[in-house]
Amino acid sequence: MVDLPLPDTPMTTTNMGGIVPLVAAIANCRNCQRLPTGYNLRLMTKRFILVAGNIGVGKTSLTERLGARLGWMTGFESVADNPYLADFYADMRQWSFHLQVFFLGHRAQQHLLLAHSPQSAIVDRSIYEDAHIFARVLHHMNNLNERDYQAYRTVFELVVANLPRPDLLIYLTAPVPVLMERIRQRARPIEAGITADYLALLDTFYREWLAAFDLCPVLTLRTQQLDFVHQPHHLDIVIDHIEATLAGREELILD
Repeated sequence: MVDLPLPDTPMTTTNMGGIVPLVAAIANCRNCQRLPTGYNLRLMTKRFILVAGNIGVGKTSLTERLGARLGWMTGFESVADNPYLADFYADMRQWSFHLQVFFLGHRAQQHLLLAHSPQSAIVDRSIYEDAHIFARVLHHMNNLNERDYQAYRTVFELVVANLPRPDLLIYLTAPVPVLMERIRQRARPIEAGITADYLALLDTFYREWLAAFDLCPVLTLRTQQLDFVHQPHHLDIVIDHIEATLAGREELILD
């Protein structure tokens, strides 16, 4: 386990679009960003990596910088063009089911596109977190009723059963006070109502999910001690640990 701070950056937005043939979708997917050619890749084998973690933990920053350094395709969460997000924040109980179904379709399409692309790819937030973390939280807080929650979980299980497995899940974690301070500093209006109790609940659900997660190896990075945004050699540490985990070597623990 690596004790490492990943300062967060604004999410890149995307348009989900319709279901289109795979080749055309890869060529046109606005949320699957191709990076410039000519990068000297350190990981030559095709890889498909997911980045998971709580709000404010640094998923977008890590995804952007790993993609840029390694020349990988990158995938980000759909936010600005999400047709349900504004309604959801205005009335969570009314729109929770609609929002979760939208995210499920968006992430399933993104997962398939990047998993089947010949180029390595890294994704900011996984499809698995939608059900095991966020839909569960909505249900726990009575914003998603039992009938809708069970209907959503049924569809989710059918969708993920046929998805290609990732090669690696990178789980980012940081103490709740650190997350709260990062959220305060980036000052996104949409995050103004986030509380420490809410982040702590998410953190609990993340730990429970990961305790049973067995689709691929998991690399856990504690992000409060690393600033690879301003110190590129810190990113080298992360890449070294990714390579070691993918190669099956023992993980170095930095305390």
